[in-house]
Amino acid sequence: MRPVVAVIVFLSLACSPMSRADEPPASPAVSPSTASTPGTAVEAAAAVEAALSGPDAAEVAEVERAFAKTMADRDVEAFASFLHPDTVWFSGPGGSALHGREAVLAEWSKFYEGPDAPFAWAPDRVAVMDGGRLAMSMGPVFSPDGKKIARFTSVWQRGDDGRWLILFDKGESLPAAVSAAAPDPTP
Repeated sequence: MRPVVAVIVFLSLACSPMSRADEPPASPAVSPSTASTPGTAVEAAAAVEAALSGPDAAEVAEVERAFAKTMADRDVEAFASFLHPDTVWFSGPGGSALHGREAVLAEWSKFYEGPDAPFAWAPDRVAVMDGGRLAMSMGPVFSPDGKKIARFTSVWQRGDDGRWLILFDKGESLPAAVSAAAPDPTP
């Protein structure tokens, strides 16, 4: 199967609506840090468990968590190291697509300014294709006070050097009623 077709098929299957009853079992899961009541975005993200599917899914979940840590650490250079040179991000002005690492950095550098992270995220689902070269991670995005405000989806590609880099990324804001709801509005 051609790589572009494989990505489209993978995205179609991975993004299909799934009811809670149809979700893969949460075990094995990446063990979260325990926080009684998340008061910050970082605490909320640390409490997220990931349902894993496919070879190396735990590895991809850890890579996603390391990627998210770049925001908490305020390290834009580390952020850039996770981006595929030809990455496409659907978070440009007006929801337009940003094409390439440099375009993403030009737009996202503003989120790394200042001492406090404007948001945090963590994977709650990770699936890896059987070939072990493509993966998808999805999960909640948290406001500084720990409320869910969005969901992200990232498609990763394992390079010949074994490193996972983001090919595609898309975030979706949650409706206000959902982001204010407790405990867990994720599908």
